[in-house]
Amino acid sequence: MKIFIVEDDYSYRNMLFKLLLGWGYEPMACDDGIEAWRILQQKDAPKFILLDWNLPGITGLELIKNIRNMKDHSPPYIIMVTGKSEKESLVSGLDAGANDYIFKPCQNEVLRARINNGRRMLELQESLEHESSHDPLTGILNRRAIAAVLNKELSRAKRKQEGLIVGFCDLDNFKKINDEHGHQVGDEVLCGFVHMVEDSLRSYDTFGRWGGEEFLLVMPLFSRDDGLPLFERLRNKIAEGSIVTSAGALKITISIGVVFADGHETENEVLEAVDRNMYEAKKAGRNRVCYTETI
Repeated sequence: MKIFIVEDDYSYRNMLFKLLLGWGYEPMACDDGIEAWRILQQKDAPKFILLDWNLPGITGLELIKNIRNMKDHSPPYIIMVTGKSEKESLVSGLDAGANDYIFKPCQNEVLRARINNGRRMLELQESLEHESSHDPLTGILNRRAIAAVLNKELSRAKRKQEGLIVGFCDLDNFKKINDEHGHQVGDEVLCGFVHMVEDSLRSYDTFGRWGGEEFLLVMPLFSRDDGLPLFERLRNKIAEGSIVTSAGALKITISIGVVFADGHETENEVLEAVDRNMYEAKKAGRNRVCYTETI
């Protein structure tokens, strides 16, 4: 795990760096509050911070307030490391949003125990966040999370004037599988389908379970001509393949409703359009892709 040391005293910073390396962590260091704030605003910002109170540019207290004002669903764990021992300083640091407080000088074993406790808290936070955003059966994004991705991608498409293709997939005759083989086999089919789809996606595509046997695919487009073939290849892969289950290898097909978007559409408009097109694919005989150029 990465730990970000923000400390302007070279000797103490270097000592912390070596200790963390020895304890199996990945330390990174900075001696300036402004530079630390720049790093902490990046997408891959560290989630564990050892923060000094007195820093050039921006104080540790101000830095904490800035961090806590950020809209972050997985905020970092912050330990204030300072020589300030007054009760008022302790209260100010904790009120600003520090998770823990260590006074200099600190015994190494105490520091290590506090850091290990913070690591456990972050791991618990990550576990709870994953559970709240992922489908427990298939492991992919759940309805709330994939809807949030759609909203975010619509905003990005509008801002950057880029395209977006959205597909709504429904497994054909899935009720028949449950009726003939039981819900356990039905669950195996859903997981097998998800695995086949994930193997076909690009790194920047997003896939989520909408509910039951319905799934949503959100794909950024760099060329409109690339969009529809992605879904045709996926439909064909599913139709030609089979899913190994406890009842044997089963073949399935899917119906997909697809729309192109440019970010000027609302989330509801997109969802209504892909749902409508999916039902058109069902009515036309299943195992096909139905799409519209505009909503």
